[in-house]
Amino acid sequence: MLTDGSERRNRWRDEGLGQLEQGFISLHEDLTRPDLSAEDREIRRRRNSPPIVTVIGITGIPLVHPGDHLASIIVDAARRQKTPIAEGDAVVVTHTVVSLSEGLIVDLEGIEPSDFAKRFGVEHGKDPRLVELVLRNSKRIVRMKGGILIAETKHGFVCANAGVDVSNVSGGSMAVTLPQDPDASANSIRRGIKDITGLDVALLVSDTHGRPLRRGQVNLAIGVSGINPLYDRRGEFDLHGRALQVKNIAVADEICGAAELVIGQAAEGIPAAIVRGYRYHRGRSSARHLIRKEEEDLFI
Repeated sequence: MLTDGSERRNRWRDEGLGQLEQGFISLHEDLTRPDLSAEDREIRRRRNSPPIVTVIGITGIPLVHPGDHLASIIVDAARRQKTPIAEGDAVVVTHTVVSLSEGLIVDLEGIEPSDFAKRFGVEHGKDPRLVELVLRNSKRIVRMKGGILIAETKHGFVCANAGVDVSNVSGGSMAVTLPQDPDASANSIRRGIKDITGLDVALLVSDTHGRPLRRGQVNLAIGVSGINPLYDRRGEFDLHGRALQVKNIAVADEICGAAELVIGQAAEGIPAAIVRGYRYHRGRSSARHLIRKEEEDLFI
């Protein structure tokens, strides 16, 4: 015999399921009205659906070499795993494979370190050749502490080692530098995907950065194409009618951060991902719009 509590829970469950079923029926009837345009149907469908974002790692991408056509490689790999790129997707590609395809590979054997690089290397147990490569790719050194070099790159990004990377390059004495123009790299890959598939997507080139006053690293956007990297919500109203004053969301960084959950940092072998379902604002822009001006900086 059911207790009063069990009867009550069962009644609530049945009522809830009935309301849910009725909601689906009403939504289906609404979406099948012959007088609705395709655009109106899509608006109603989204209004009645919970927001869902899906992140898909693109596996099966081979080791990338200079001159490789990344757009073809990414499109083919996504098709092979039966998750083909779709209209409106945001495709995130790590800067390492972009730099490899563009031939931005440096053999440290050919680097002659400066006196400063030699001293820094000896003091902190660093390869002086790698230190020298960091210096050559820096506009200025922002901080030096405990063997860590925080540099401003020639693009304006402030990050460790000026973005110079030895991970997932060769396992030897090779390193890669950041793409010379990450926005142009993103635009080239995006155009390639559209030429192959006819689909319009957003393309983001990512890199891993630390953050002031926070432990750990996250993936950020250093190049974008087909997406506004910032979503300015200032002037909108919250649930209580209060106007938003400072909300300017770095959506490009958030998309890259989400993609990193499936891309990984070690031996996963997944240098690209699809972020599907987020309704970003399309447009021509630059990842450099994410960089704070020096006079706005609160930490440096």
